[in-house]
Amino acid sequence: MYKFPKDVYSVGRLDKDSEGLLLLTNDNRFKTRILSPESKKWKTYWVQVEGQITQQAIHELEEGKISISHKEAVFTVSPAICKEINAPKIADRIPPIRYRKSIPTSWIEIKISEGKNRQVRKMTAAVGFPTLRLIRQAIDTISIDDMQLGEVREFQPIN
Repeated sequence: MYKFPKDVYSVGRLDKDSEGLLLLTNDNRFKTRILSPESKKWKTYWVQVEGQITQQAIHELEEGKISISHKEAVFTVSPAICKEINAPKIADRIPPIRYRKSIPTSWIEIKISEGKNRQVRKMTAAVGFPTLRLIRQAIDTISIDDMQLGEVREFQPIN
């Protein structure tokens, strides 16, 4: 367990079903730079989806025409950057994802510049490939590459 000063808070959120990078800070200017919609900071996710992803679905994710519900309103997402990837070398999820012998899974990397509640999950479902596992790999240039599960690193934000 880690002890952080009382004035440290998270930059964005991960819902209980998501994993990956979570930034903690007591620098309000840094938090604002990362989260402000005007900053257009890319968030990168590794997503395991149900089924074998298609190029058509990837194209639809990249188009920026998917509509999702957010705060009782319909919102059209901005274009994403998306590609199919090999399964990342990561620890198994606890609890494990739903597994069905008759339905394959595949992995995509998706980058979005906004962050509505459960946006990536809603986007993949909208193109017919429900999310089974969601891992935030990076926010802007800060990533979980070369980190172990539960590892904490301190860094100095670049102004």
